[in-house]
Amino acid sequence: MAEHIQVTRSLFDDVMVPNYAPAKMIPVKGRGSRVWDQEGREYVDFAGGIAVSSLGHCHPAMVSALTEQAGKLWHLSNVLTNEPALRLASKLVQQTFAEKVFFANSGAEANEAAFKLARRWALDTHGEHKQDIISFSKSFHGRTFFTVTVGGQASYSDGFGPKPGAVLHAEFNNLDSVKALISERTCAVVLEPIQGEGGIIPATKEFLAGVRALCDEHQALLVMDEVQTGVGRTGQLYAYMNYGVIPDILTTAKSLGGGFPIGAMLTSTEIAKHLKVGTHGTTYGGNPLACAVAEAVIDTINTPEVLQGVLAKEQLFRQRLDAINEQYQVFSEVRGKGMLLGAVLNEQYQGRARDFFLAAADHGLMALVAGVNVVRFAPSLVITEQDIQDGMDRFEKAVAQVVNAA
Repeated sequence: MAEHIQVTRSLFDDVMVPNYAPAKMIPVKGRGSRVWDQEGREYVDFAGGIAVSSLGHCHPAMVSALTEQAGKLWHLSNVLTNEPALRLASKLVQQTFAEKVFFANSGAEANEAAFKLARRWALDTHGEHKQDIISFSKSFHGRTFFTVTVGGQASYSDGFGPKPGAVLHAEFNNLDSVKALISERTCAVVLEPIQGEGGIIPATKEFLAGVRALCDEHQALLVMDEVQTGVGRTGQLYAYMNYGVIPDILTTAKSLGGGFPIGAMLTSTEIAKHLKVGTHGTTYGGNPLACAVAEAVIDTINTPEVLQGVLAKEQLFRQRLDAINEQYQVFSEVRGKGMLLGAVLNEQYQGRARDFFLAAADHGLMALVAGVNVVRFAPSLVITEQDIQDGMDRFEKAVAQVVNAA
């Protein structure tokens, strides 16, 4: 019989590497957009596991897909393919610009594959000189050493020795800054349609169209990181669909699995052919369990009812945030789209996003931050109106707590 271990928050400090500082409470159960901790205290979840829990907790379609697949087949490796992976890839191809799919386990792995593919494509088609990757300040693309270097936040990549080279950073939404860097040496421009960790900053249509045109002019690939914006979060299956700008490579994860780890890179047949047999791989990518769950997620989200509902829920969030702000005067604006929103703190409350995040937890609300000046909301795409209202009631109490303590 297995030894019984008493699980408390202090056990984390005893046995876990200290790169995280989790909250004091430990959740043990979730249903929809509600979560309960070890003491039975209930929380409304506006965090969604950082834009992951796209259908909330324990959604019936996901539970059914997982339990059914768990009784069939768990793992094979990529020496063999499997039915759930092929079904999921077919649906992603049918419903996007893409013709080919590569499965991984996370957003970072999907981005790693995208950057390696861009470099290999450039080498094969243009030669060794074409290797520069242009990214943007405040961007975030994952925590592997390559992806964190491409990301535009030095605080995440400093301190680990020499960084991968030929990575340049322009200013987001500033086309002139891209023009100043792009050249015949550029193999790819990498961007998020809405910068997530950087503060929920949407690209303008003019900027995105301009970057696409520059990539075409300089024979460079446009890579869109839709790890946070993808799978319905902006009211379209992928955010590029809001802009009418087609990428050459797209990466997706987070909401794709709804809580089960999976990532994917989507691209064209012509570009994909440069990752021939042996050039890249992953033991778990395309895992039958993960792909079965992701297929259920895609089938549930990619309907007019859910996608239109995301935009209706956005308006309810904005209305409540505006009303709270009218009373307490803490936000300068609310940025983002769909169920990826950022309430930006005004000058008086600069640097205090974490105070609002902690106060929200005090009142039974799980929220997020995006930097030190933005409170971020990334809840379930099917969160109920009642849960939104209850969560906003709690957030209003949290705002009052911070304001009155000042």
